[in-house]
Amino acid sequence: MHLVGVRVEMPTNSPIVLLREAEGQHRVLPIFIGPVEATAIAFAQNGVVTARPLTHDLLRDLLIALGVGVERIVITELRDRTFYAEIEMTTNGSGYKVSSRPSDAIALAARLGTPIFADESVLEEAAVTMSEDDDEEDDEVERFREFLEGVNPEDFAS
Repeated sequence: MHLVGVRVEMPTNSPIVLLREAEGQHRVLPIFIGPVEATAIAFAQNGVVTARPLTHDLLRDLLIALGVGVERIVITELRDRTFYAEIEMTTNGSGYKVSSRPSDAIALAARLGTPIFADESVLEEAAVTMSEDDDEEDDEVERFREFLEGVNPEDFAS
């Protein structure tokens, strides 16, 4: 899957992350996510560096420091309108899978350049075929960039 980016679904202003098949039918998998996760993914995609590491930056740094390789992210399931994902990792020759929210796994993958996959059953159930209308996509990107201009990392401090 290719991480297209984060969009804001109108009229509810709900953030959605879009994943597109790199091969085959090029279906798009839209996953509703929270605004904090949307910002984390967008920051990673746009190369935004914050004064202090955000949660996903910290996770990336910890994994690297511990010598853990993140091999791939897999959107594994859609159950009761909720997506599930796994982070597949290796260290010292052993493989591990950790359950994750897709938004967190994608935010991590965006920071590490990790490939993202989706099970065919998830794609069959939830993916859509979208038109290749570049003008419409450019408008959506511009609306999201305007949203990002008003957002600061401090807005998400706890």
